[in-house]
Amino acid sequence: MDNEDPLRKFKERFHIPEVNGQPAIYFCGNSLGLQPKTAAAFLESEMRSWAEKGVEGHFMGENPWLYARKRSKPLLAGLLGAKELETVAMNSLSTNLHLLLVSFYQPKGKKTKILTEPGAFPSDRYILESQSRFHGLQPKDTIIQVQPRKGEHILRTEDVLRSLRLHADELALVMMSGVQYYTGQWFDMRAITEAAAEKGIPVGFDLAHAIGNVPLQLHDWGVDFATWCSYKYLNSGPGNISGIFVHERHAHRSDLPRFAGWWGHNEETRFLMDKDFEAMPGADGWLLSNDHVLGLAVHQASLEIFEEAGLENLRKKSELLTGYLEFLIRKISGDGGILEIITPSLPKERGCQISLLIHKGGKAVFDALYRQGIIGDWRNPNVIRLAPVPLYNSFTDIYKFAGILEISLREFV
Repeated sequence: MDNEDPLRKFKERFHIPEVNGQPAIYFCGNSLGLQPKTAAAFLESEMRSWAEKGVEGHFMGENPWLYARKRSKPLLAGLLGAKELETVAMNSLSTNLHLLLVSFYQPKGKKTKILTEPGAFPSDRYILESQSRFHGLQPKDTIIQVQPRKGEHILRTEDVLRSLRLHADELALVMMSGVQYYTGQWFDMRAITEAAAEKGIPVGFDLAHAIGNVPLQLHDWGVDFATWCSYKYLNSGPGNISGIFVHERHAHRSDLPRFAGWWGHNEETRFLMDKDFEAMPGADGWLLSNDHVLGLAVHQASLEIFEEAGLENLRKKSELLTGYLEFLIRKISGDGGILEIITPSLPKERGCQISLLIHKGGKAVFDALYRQGIIGDWRNPNVIRLAPVPLYNSFTDIYKFAGILEISLREFV
């Protein structure tokens, strides 16, 4: 499989961490993607511009900082299934989610509630709760969580849609993950969006674990808004820049409330310092501050690798990698009841992630894996998340991992 892999050369484009002096098997792309070897050159180019031009770097050179964000727009649009108008790189995920909820969560009358998933990433829960309180509401009365059925770990799409229709008269917003961080489940974003649109309910997604991982068509699906981070599957560096998507139908809506900043003002008149805010059309109208030039440089290095590799090719390999990983885990675990896969088995329902409930051995097994060169991700109380990323993981990586897992289970279970 490795010999037939058209993407096999991309692994050479990334720095691979070492454990005990040997290259690690890195299955942690859902927490922090690896560094592209080109990132330093992209960053150095902006550092050199700063050194040589100073403030004039805003207006001179190959990539004038005044328009730094624009270089990433077509590449982000391709990953999102969006128009360039609809997306922009800016801020951090949590900041962006707050900004977008100011515009799209507008409780009024009996329509005050938010439909979401259970066990959403804590930051998302905190944000939804604080936005609820911001409007004078109580989260316990406002936030509706669709629960998995008894004995199940993932949400069935029909249950999400049933809850949406049941509460439609009370819902002011549907807000979910694209890919669930804990289980790796890829929600049926299209079906959820279409059901919400039928009832006139805005819908938004946190794409932190979806962008660069699964194919998206946000424009065609009719998603109202989305945000994400770039340091996971987008390999853009720890804590690096986020981005937003706002559908084209909202591009010129002056009636939408927003927390404005001067970089979101009409760039043709921005430096006239007018007192009246005039939002730029599309996602750029949500900008607050001038562009994060150094962060965007590293971001660009990775985005260009994605464009070269092609998301369709990455997705095809991703399905093969997770399929092989699932097969070997099931073969090793057998009927022992020690390991339980909580990620959907159907490839169309998951990202490049397999999450394992480990019922015996727990953290000791995880630590043993690390000592043998496996870098995964531990989530309390007893879940190991494994993300075989198609840009830099191979089928041999998975084969080696399975052998190490088998030995570790024998030692600690």
